[in-house]
Order: sequence, then structure tokens, then C-alpha cells
Amino acid sequence: MSARETAGRLGAAEGTAPAARPGHVRRRRGRGRRLVRIGDRQIFTQGLQQRFWQDLYHLSMTIGWPTVFAALAAFFFTLNVVFAALYSLSPGSIANLNPPGFWGAFFFSVETSATVGFGDMHPQNIYAHAVASLEIFCSIVSIALITGVMFARFSRPRARILFARTAVVRPFDGKPTLMLRAANARENVIVEASAHLRLIRDEVNLEGSRIRRILDLPLVREHNPTFVFGWTLMHVIDETSALAGETHESLAREEGLLILTLTGIDETTGQDVTARTTYATRSLHWNHAFRDILGSDEDGNDLIDYTVFHDVEPLPPGAGTNS
Repeated sequence: MSARETAGRLGAAEGTAPAARPGHVRRRRGRGRRLVRIGDRQIFTQGLQQRFWQDLYHLSMTIGWPTVFAALAAFFFTLNVVFAALYSLSPGSIANLNPPGFWGAFFFSVETSATVGFGDMHPQNIYAHAVASLEIFCSIVSIALITGVMFARFSRPRARILFARTAVVRPFDGKPTLMLRAANARENVIVEASAHLRLIRDEVNLEGSRIRRILDLPLVREHNPTFVFGWTLMHVIDETSALAGETHESLAREEGLLILTLTGIDETTGQDVTARTTYATRSLHWNHAFRDILGSDEDGNDLIDYTVFHDVEPLPPGAGTNS
């Protein structure tokens, strides 16, 4: 096995089923099972204990904004219902309770948790003061934690990297070359950007065991000092390439996956940013080329047309590679 590749042996519980690919989205399905969805592929896992309270921070960073606000509203309502019930255990503990009964205690709890203190309703015995003190402490802690989570979500660096929907294989400088295209949709400067391309595919070794290999596909240029607009990434398919001798049909049978990752430093914020995309090897466009996005307007100014960023076009007959 070369130094450019790593191999992972599948566990006995999975038999010969392929290992899960990166970039997955998880959701629960059934008791003790989780569904890992990678594109159009579904893989079930089991045997891992999942307790949501053990990873609340990660959960709060990955769920959508509507779910965040719904969870906060549910927490706020539940907290005040609990304390309203505690106040109701001692009738008459709150002066000027209005409306009387549980809902009066509920609205007093809301005012206490928010430290509004309108002044009309107030505790009038030791029990109510103790419950109010506990509620204020819980509210202060909750507000601090919620503020931290909200700030973390807003301040999390996001790279607006646009990847072409497809990859192509075409001749370039007399050699078959795999080409991928990316662009900085924010159009600011990402300094010291770097790109890495890898191929993941299943193979059977000499002992008959099915393994998952991760193979590096070196790029012609892996670094970009100032990534502002577009970047065409190229891998030459020569005798040292993991794709040497492959055709569209052979890659389709292997069900391989290309993983392209880009990292860099956002010059505006000074934070590291990363982006990733995947391409199924069966979806490569052989003997095609990307449409040129660079041109000129009527005044002779350079013009980058992102409306054709995802477009590919076939090469003339005789100019292609093996298909």
C-alpha cells in the first residue's frame, strides 16, 4: 500500500457493507438506530448511545434557526409554568395577584424571570421570596447561556464558496485531466487558500476483504495566495494517478466519491474558513469542458459571468479522452 493511501477494514458487525462517507446529515429513525444520509445513499447505525443533553452545544449549532427559536420559546414557557406551579403551592404568597389563580402566578413568574418588576405584584412571605430568588438565579444563568449560543451562531465563520455542480475530464496540455471549478461568492479576499482532492472507493484486497481506500489526487496548483473570484482545480491523470486507466464505465461500477475541500483565512474577519463538496465518480462528464466565465463588456472591462458557472459543453470529436 502506498503512502498516498489509507485503508480501513470494515467491522464485523457491518460485514461487507461500505463504510459511511464524510459530509453526512444525521437524523434519528426508530429506537436505538440512526439514519446517516449521504446524498442519495442511506446507512443505518446502531449501538451508540445518544443523549441530546450530553452534546447540547453541538446540537444548538447545527439545528436550523426556526428550531432554535421554537426550542427557546418552549423552554421559556416551561420554566415559567414550573415556577408558577411553585408559587401556587402557597396561596396568598404573592400580593395583588392579578388575575387570581395559576395564570396570575404565571405572569408574575414571567415578570420575575425577566427582572421587569412592575411593582404591583410582589412576594409577601419567606416562601415566595425564596422561590423568586431561585427563579432569578435560573433566569440569569439561562440568559447567559442563551446569549453565548446566539453569539456563537452569529459569529461562526462561513465561507460562501460556490462549487460547480459537475466535474469534467478533458485533455489539457496533451494529458487527460480532471477539472473542478470553485468561486468565492462573497468576492472578498481569502488569503492562503488551499485545496485538497481525494478519491474514496471500495476495493477487495488480496485476502478477499472489502476495504475502503482513501486516495490523494494531487492538484496542479493546491494553493492560491488570494482567492477572490474563480479557481479551476486540475488533477492530471497520468501513470501515477489513482484514476490511471479508468473510464466512465469502470468508475460507475466502483461507485467512488471525490471529495474536494477548500480552506483559507477570511481577510475581513481574520478567521479560518472551510468548505467541502463531493462528486460521485459516475457523474463525471468525460470529454467535456467548462464554459468560460471570463469575458469583456462593451467598454472593454473584464467581466466574470457566473450565470454560466455550472455549464459544460462537449468537446469536438477526436479531442476527447477515453470514455
